[in-house]
Amino acid sequence: MKGSLVCVGTGMMLGAHISPICQSHIEHADVVFSLMASAITERWLAEKNNDVRSLQSFYQEGKNRNHSYNEMVNAIIDEVKAGKKVVAAFYGHPGVFACVAHRAIKIAHIEGFNAHMEPGISAESCLYADLSIDPGSYGCAHFEASQFLFYQRQIDTSAYLVLWQVGFTGDRSLTKFNTDKAYKQVLVDLLTTFYPDDHLVILYQAKVLPIETVRADKVPLNELASHKIYQHTTLVIPPTKKMLVNQVILDKLEGLGRKSNQPKLKLV
Repeated sequence: MKGSLVCVGTGMMLGAHISPICQSHIEHADVVFSLMASAITERWLAEKNNDVRSLQSFYQEGKNRNHSYNEMVNAIIDEVKAGKKVVAAFYGHPGVFACVAHRAIKIAHIEGFNAHMEPGISAESCLYADLSIDPGSYGCAHFEASQFLFYQRQIDTSAYLVLWQVGFTGDRSLTKFNTDKAYKQVLVDLLTTFYPDDHLVILYQAKVLPIETVRADKVPLNELASHKIYQHTTLVIPPTKKMLVNQVILDKLEGLGRKSNQPKLKLV
């Protein structure tokens, strides 16, 4: 029997966000690898299948996360090569800040196995709902916080800016689970080149259990580094300027509109 792989998302909130197809894949798998947000969600998953193996043990303080990710991928692919129907379950969306799923599917395809991904409700989806943000109103740019630091990015301050994994900000070693205040101050210093010092930003954390509450703390940008920031904390920066009208384009479109309203010539 040829092995296969499906990477599924269980959503952010325990039991509430998982889709029927993702749950079905978990229940009918020969083996399920899991990377969940908490021990409670790990136990919940274990109720759905008799062979659930946590990937959390590959993480260690001081160990390069890339090495951990590669070990997770190898563990998954080994079972696929053994001819098993394998499911890798990730909290949230399996393809959002979850490189293990992408790497495992890529390797499975190279090795000639069937592999695909099923989406889940991500932290981004929860963020839009919890903070009442419509990305279509002003636009919304997303960056991983350290990547935002390491590269020169062009920021539109008339749109929302969302920075993910702020707890890891500035860690080039990929060995830390959190960086200290000095690292986060570097991020603040960079952001204040785009935004006013006292601009209110939001520290956001989705809830993963029904008994939890959403974190949506509004703090001045210049005080950001002094606040508690965890691995799963997301920084949301609202627009600080109005959108500028592109009059040249509007005039061009107006001209096209006038042309389209002219009577069409009859062909003889």
